[in-house]
Amino acid sequence: MIERTPYLACPLCDASELTDVGTGNCSHHPLYHPSLSPDIHWKQCSACGHVFTAGYYTPEACQLIFSKTNENQQVGYGIEQQRGISARMVEKVIPFVSAGRWLDIGFGNGSLLFTAQEYGFLATGLDLRQENVQRAREMGIDAYCADVADFTPQTPCSVISMADVLEHIPYPRTALAAAHRILTDNGILLISMPNLECAVWRQLDQQNANPYWGELEHYHNFGRTRLYALLRQHDFEPLRYGISERYRACMEIVARKRAKPAAPAMSF
Repeated sequence: MIERTPYLACPLCDASELTDVGTGNCSHHPLYHPSLSPDIHWKQCSACGHVFTAGYYTPEACQLIFSKTNENQQVGYGIEQQRGISARMVEKVIPFVSAGRWLDIGFGNGSLLFTAQEYGFLATGLDLRQENVQRAREMGIDAYCADVADFTPQTPCSVISMADVLEHIPYPRTALAAAHRILTDNGILLISMPNLECAVWRQLDQQNANPYWGELEHYHNFGRTRLYALLRQHDFEPLRYGISERYRACMEIVARKRAKPAAPAMSF
């Protein structure tokens, strides 16, 4: 049985005092493999309040999980049906940035990338599934099979999107630091993910029907409050909060990379 690598401290603030939240079951997840433990144990940091799994998968376990692909994560699947949703996401960014390179991390079916390209952005995508990368290239997208922490684009990006991605990353601070490095000054970060502070989440809990406690690929359950604090910690300023149309109980955040302060003028 493949177990997860345990977190020894909170992955956001490094505090070591953690409390148990509960246990979910991931055995019904479409990517579940019998060699993985079906139990997902959830913890909460007593210092910052963040909710996360007790551990994360090793690279070997991730290879096993990614050996299968949900149909809705395959490039091209449902892009006509999702075109409107993706367009509304792009249109939330355009008031702040209307041109330049748009990097989509974990692009899945590619809908957001194709739509950003349609609006005139230079579309670049990262995904951990090689077959997705190959298919995206065949459809005219500059795509790479790479982790954002190890990626440097040919030119800095005006926009980076993480649509339901940050909660999949064992250490979100690493991804946000990489996004900050890659973005131009005043560049835009677009994030969507479930929001454990919203009423729909609470209702799902009351009905014992919340799918996110058994989500195989998720390591984190964020609320708006904790996400905003994390963004500001990494020099992003939230500009806009919205409701995501992609999945249930999800939020959508537009944030701006803070520009570096101008160097003081030299006196002679």
